[in-house]
Amino acid sequence: MAKQIPLDERIIFALDVDSKDEAERWLDRLDDRVRFYKVGLQLFLAGGFPTIDMILQRGHKVMVDLKFFDIPETVALAVRELKNKGATFITVHGNDPILRAAVQERGSAQILAVTVLTSFDESDMREMGMTGSIEDLVYHRARKALALGCDGVVSSGLEVPRLRDGLGDKFLIVTPGIRPGTNDAIQDDDQKRVASAHAAIKNGADYVVVGRPIRNAKDPISVVKALQDEIAAAL
Repeated sequence: MAKQIPLDERIIFALDVDSKDEAERWLDRLDDRVRFYKVGLQLFLAGGFPTIDMILQRGHKVMVDLKFFDIPETVALAVRELKNKGATFITVHGNDPILRAAVQERGSAQILAVTVLTSFDESDMREMGMTGSIEDLVYHRARKALALGCDGVVSSGLEVPRLRDGLGDKFLIVTPGIRPGTNDAIQDDDQKRVASAHAAIKNGADYVVVGRPIRNAKDPISVVKALQDEIAAAL
């Protein structure tokens, strides 16, 4: 059964910009059509907690996507700094002790375990000396993360059916690498495992993270509307 998530929160817009002011301009531009925003490394380094505060003060939700990966004590301390700042989602990318440390400090925030980056494919696995498939690796990491108490995972839309079939519905799946329609080309695109918003949601994702397809569009609002139509049709 689909979770009761408002349509204007299903798209998490990636604020991959270089200042708090530019982030605020995007909130003005999207005009409450999007109510969930991702703050990643670039914007957090440029704007820090004031940027997160600005988004929250306008009544929106925040996904803090810093993909914490360090020794467990350091990750625990980092999550401790974030948990009372109003973040809905915090991403962590690591092994069992790292994920366990994050879960223990999460407070009211929800911990999302990054499975395999969507810029990574099986040729990258071979180069690293790894065998097996991306799908198997994503499933293995997701299963362990959920067993450790994570609230959900970040996964390509391509692996979502396997996750839902094998692990059920009682956890969150957030899917990046979203391209409008089937797979509209983006110049110098570094995403390899992509899916449309319709496919991701139909496969069982709860949220989709979208950046460049909206940010680079001549008419961002029309792209948001089209994505929301795709999501509504999938639901």
